[in-house]
Amino acid sequence: MEMKKVITGAAALSGLVALGQTANADEIIVKAGDTVSELALKYNTTIDAIQQANKLQDVNLIFVGQRLEFGSNVLAASQAAQQQAQPAQAAPQAQTQVQEAQPAQQQTQQVQTTAPQTPSNDAEASAKAWIANVESGGSYTAQNGRYYGKYQLTNSYLGGDYSPENQELVADNYVANRYGSWQAAKSFWLANGWY
Repeated sequence: MEMKKVITGAAALSGLVALGQTANADEIIVKAGDTVSELALKYNTTIDAIQQANKLQDVNLIFVGQRLEFGSNVLAASQAAQQQAQPAQAAPQAQTQVQEAQPAQQQTQQVQTTAPQTPSNDAEASAKAWIANVESGGSYTAQNGRYYGKYQLTNSYLGGDYSPENQELVADNYVANRYGSWQAAKSFWLANGWY
């Protein structure tokens, strides 16, 4: 009889602990390896919205066990940011929809034959600037072994042309082909220490 009470009490306690662990749907608990950019992608919001809602001083510094809000505040901030960006992105969205209708092979060829677009929004520009800063301090002449320039690419990528224009063009092509976006490249860098 005493054993039954202990088991029942343990089951009830574990249920309460489980309830305590299932944080509010409007917040998450940071796990090892989480980044604000990955969480923003996962929860369909923006880095800025998460930063504002959680009053983060540095979006590159979150801690395991930290609780981050993803509730109505984040959604409202995210929607406001998206509404501000919509008028500026109306024409590119129309082009994107047309491109999505093309077969995948044509899209791949198009990416390889056209010049890359400059970062189309603040998050992309921010990610690109962040990578340039951590790789070279933003210097087009920085050298680190076989890596050269603002984005620390090899000569095989740069083809011997170290001009700032070529470095920008090659870096945009490299990131578009390897990661798809500067934000994805930054997430990879944060996880691996290189891109």
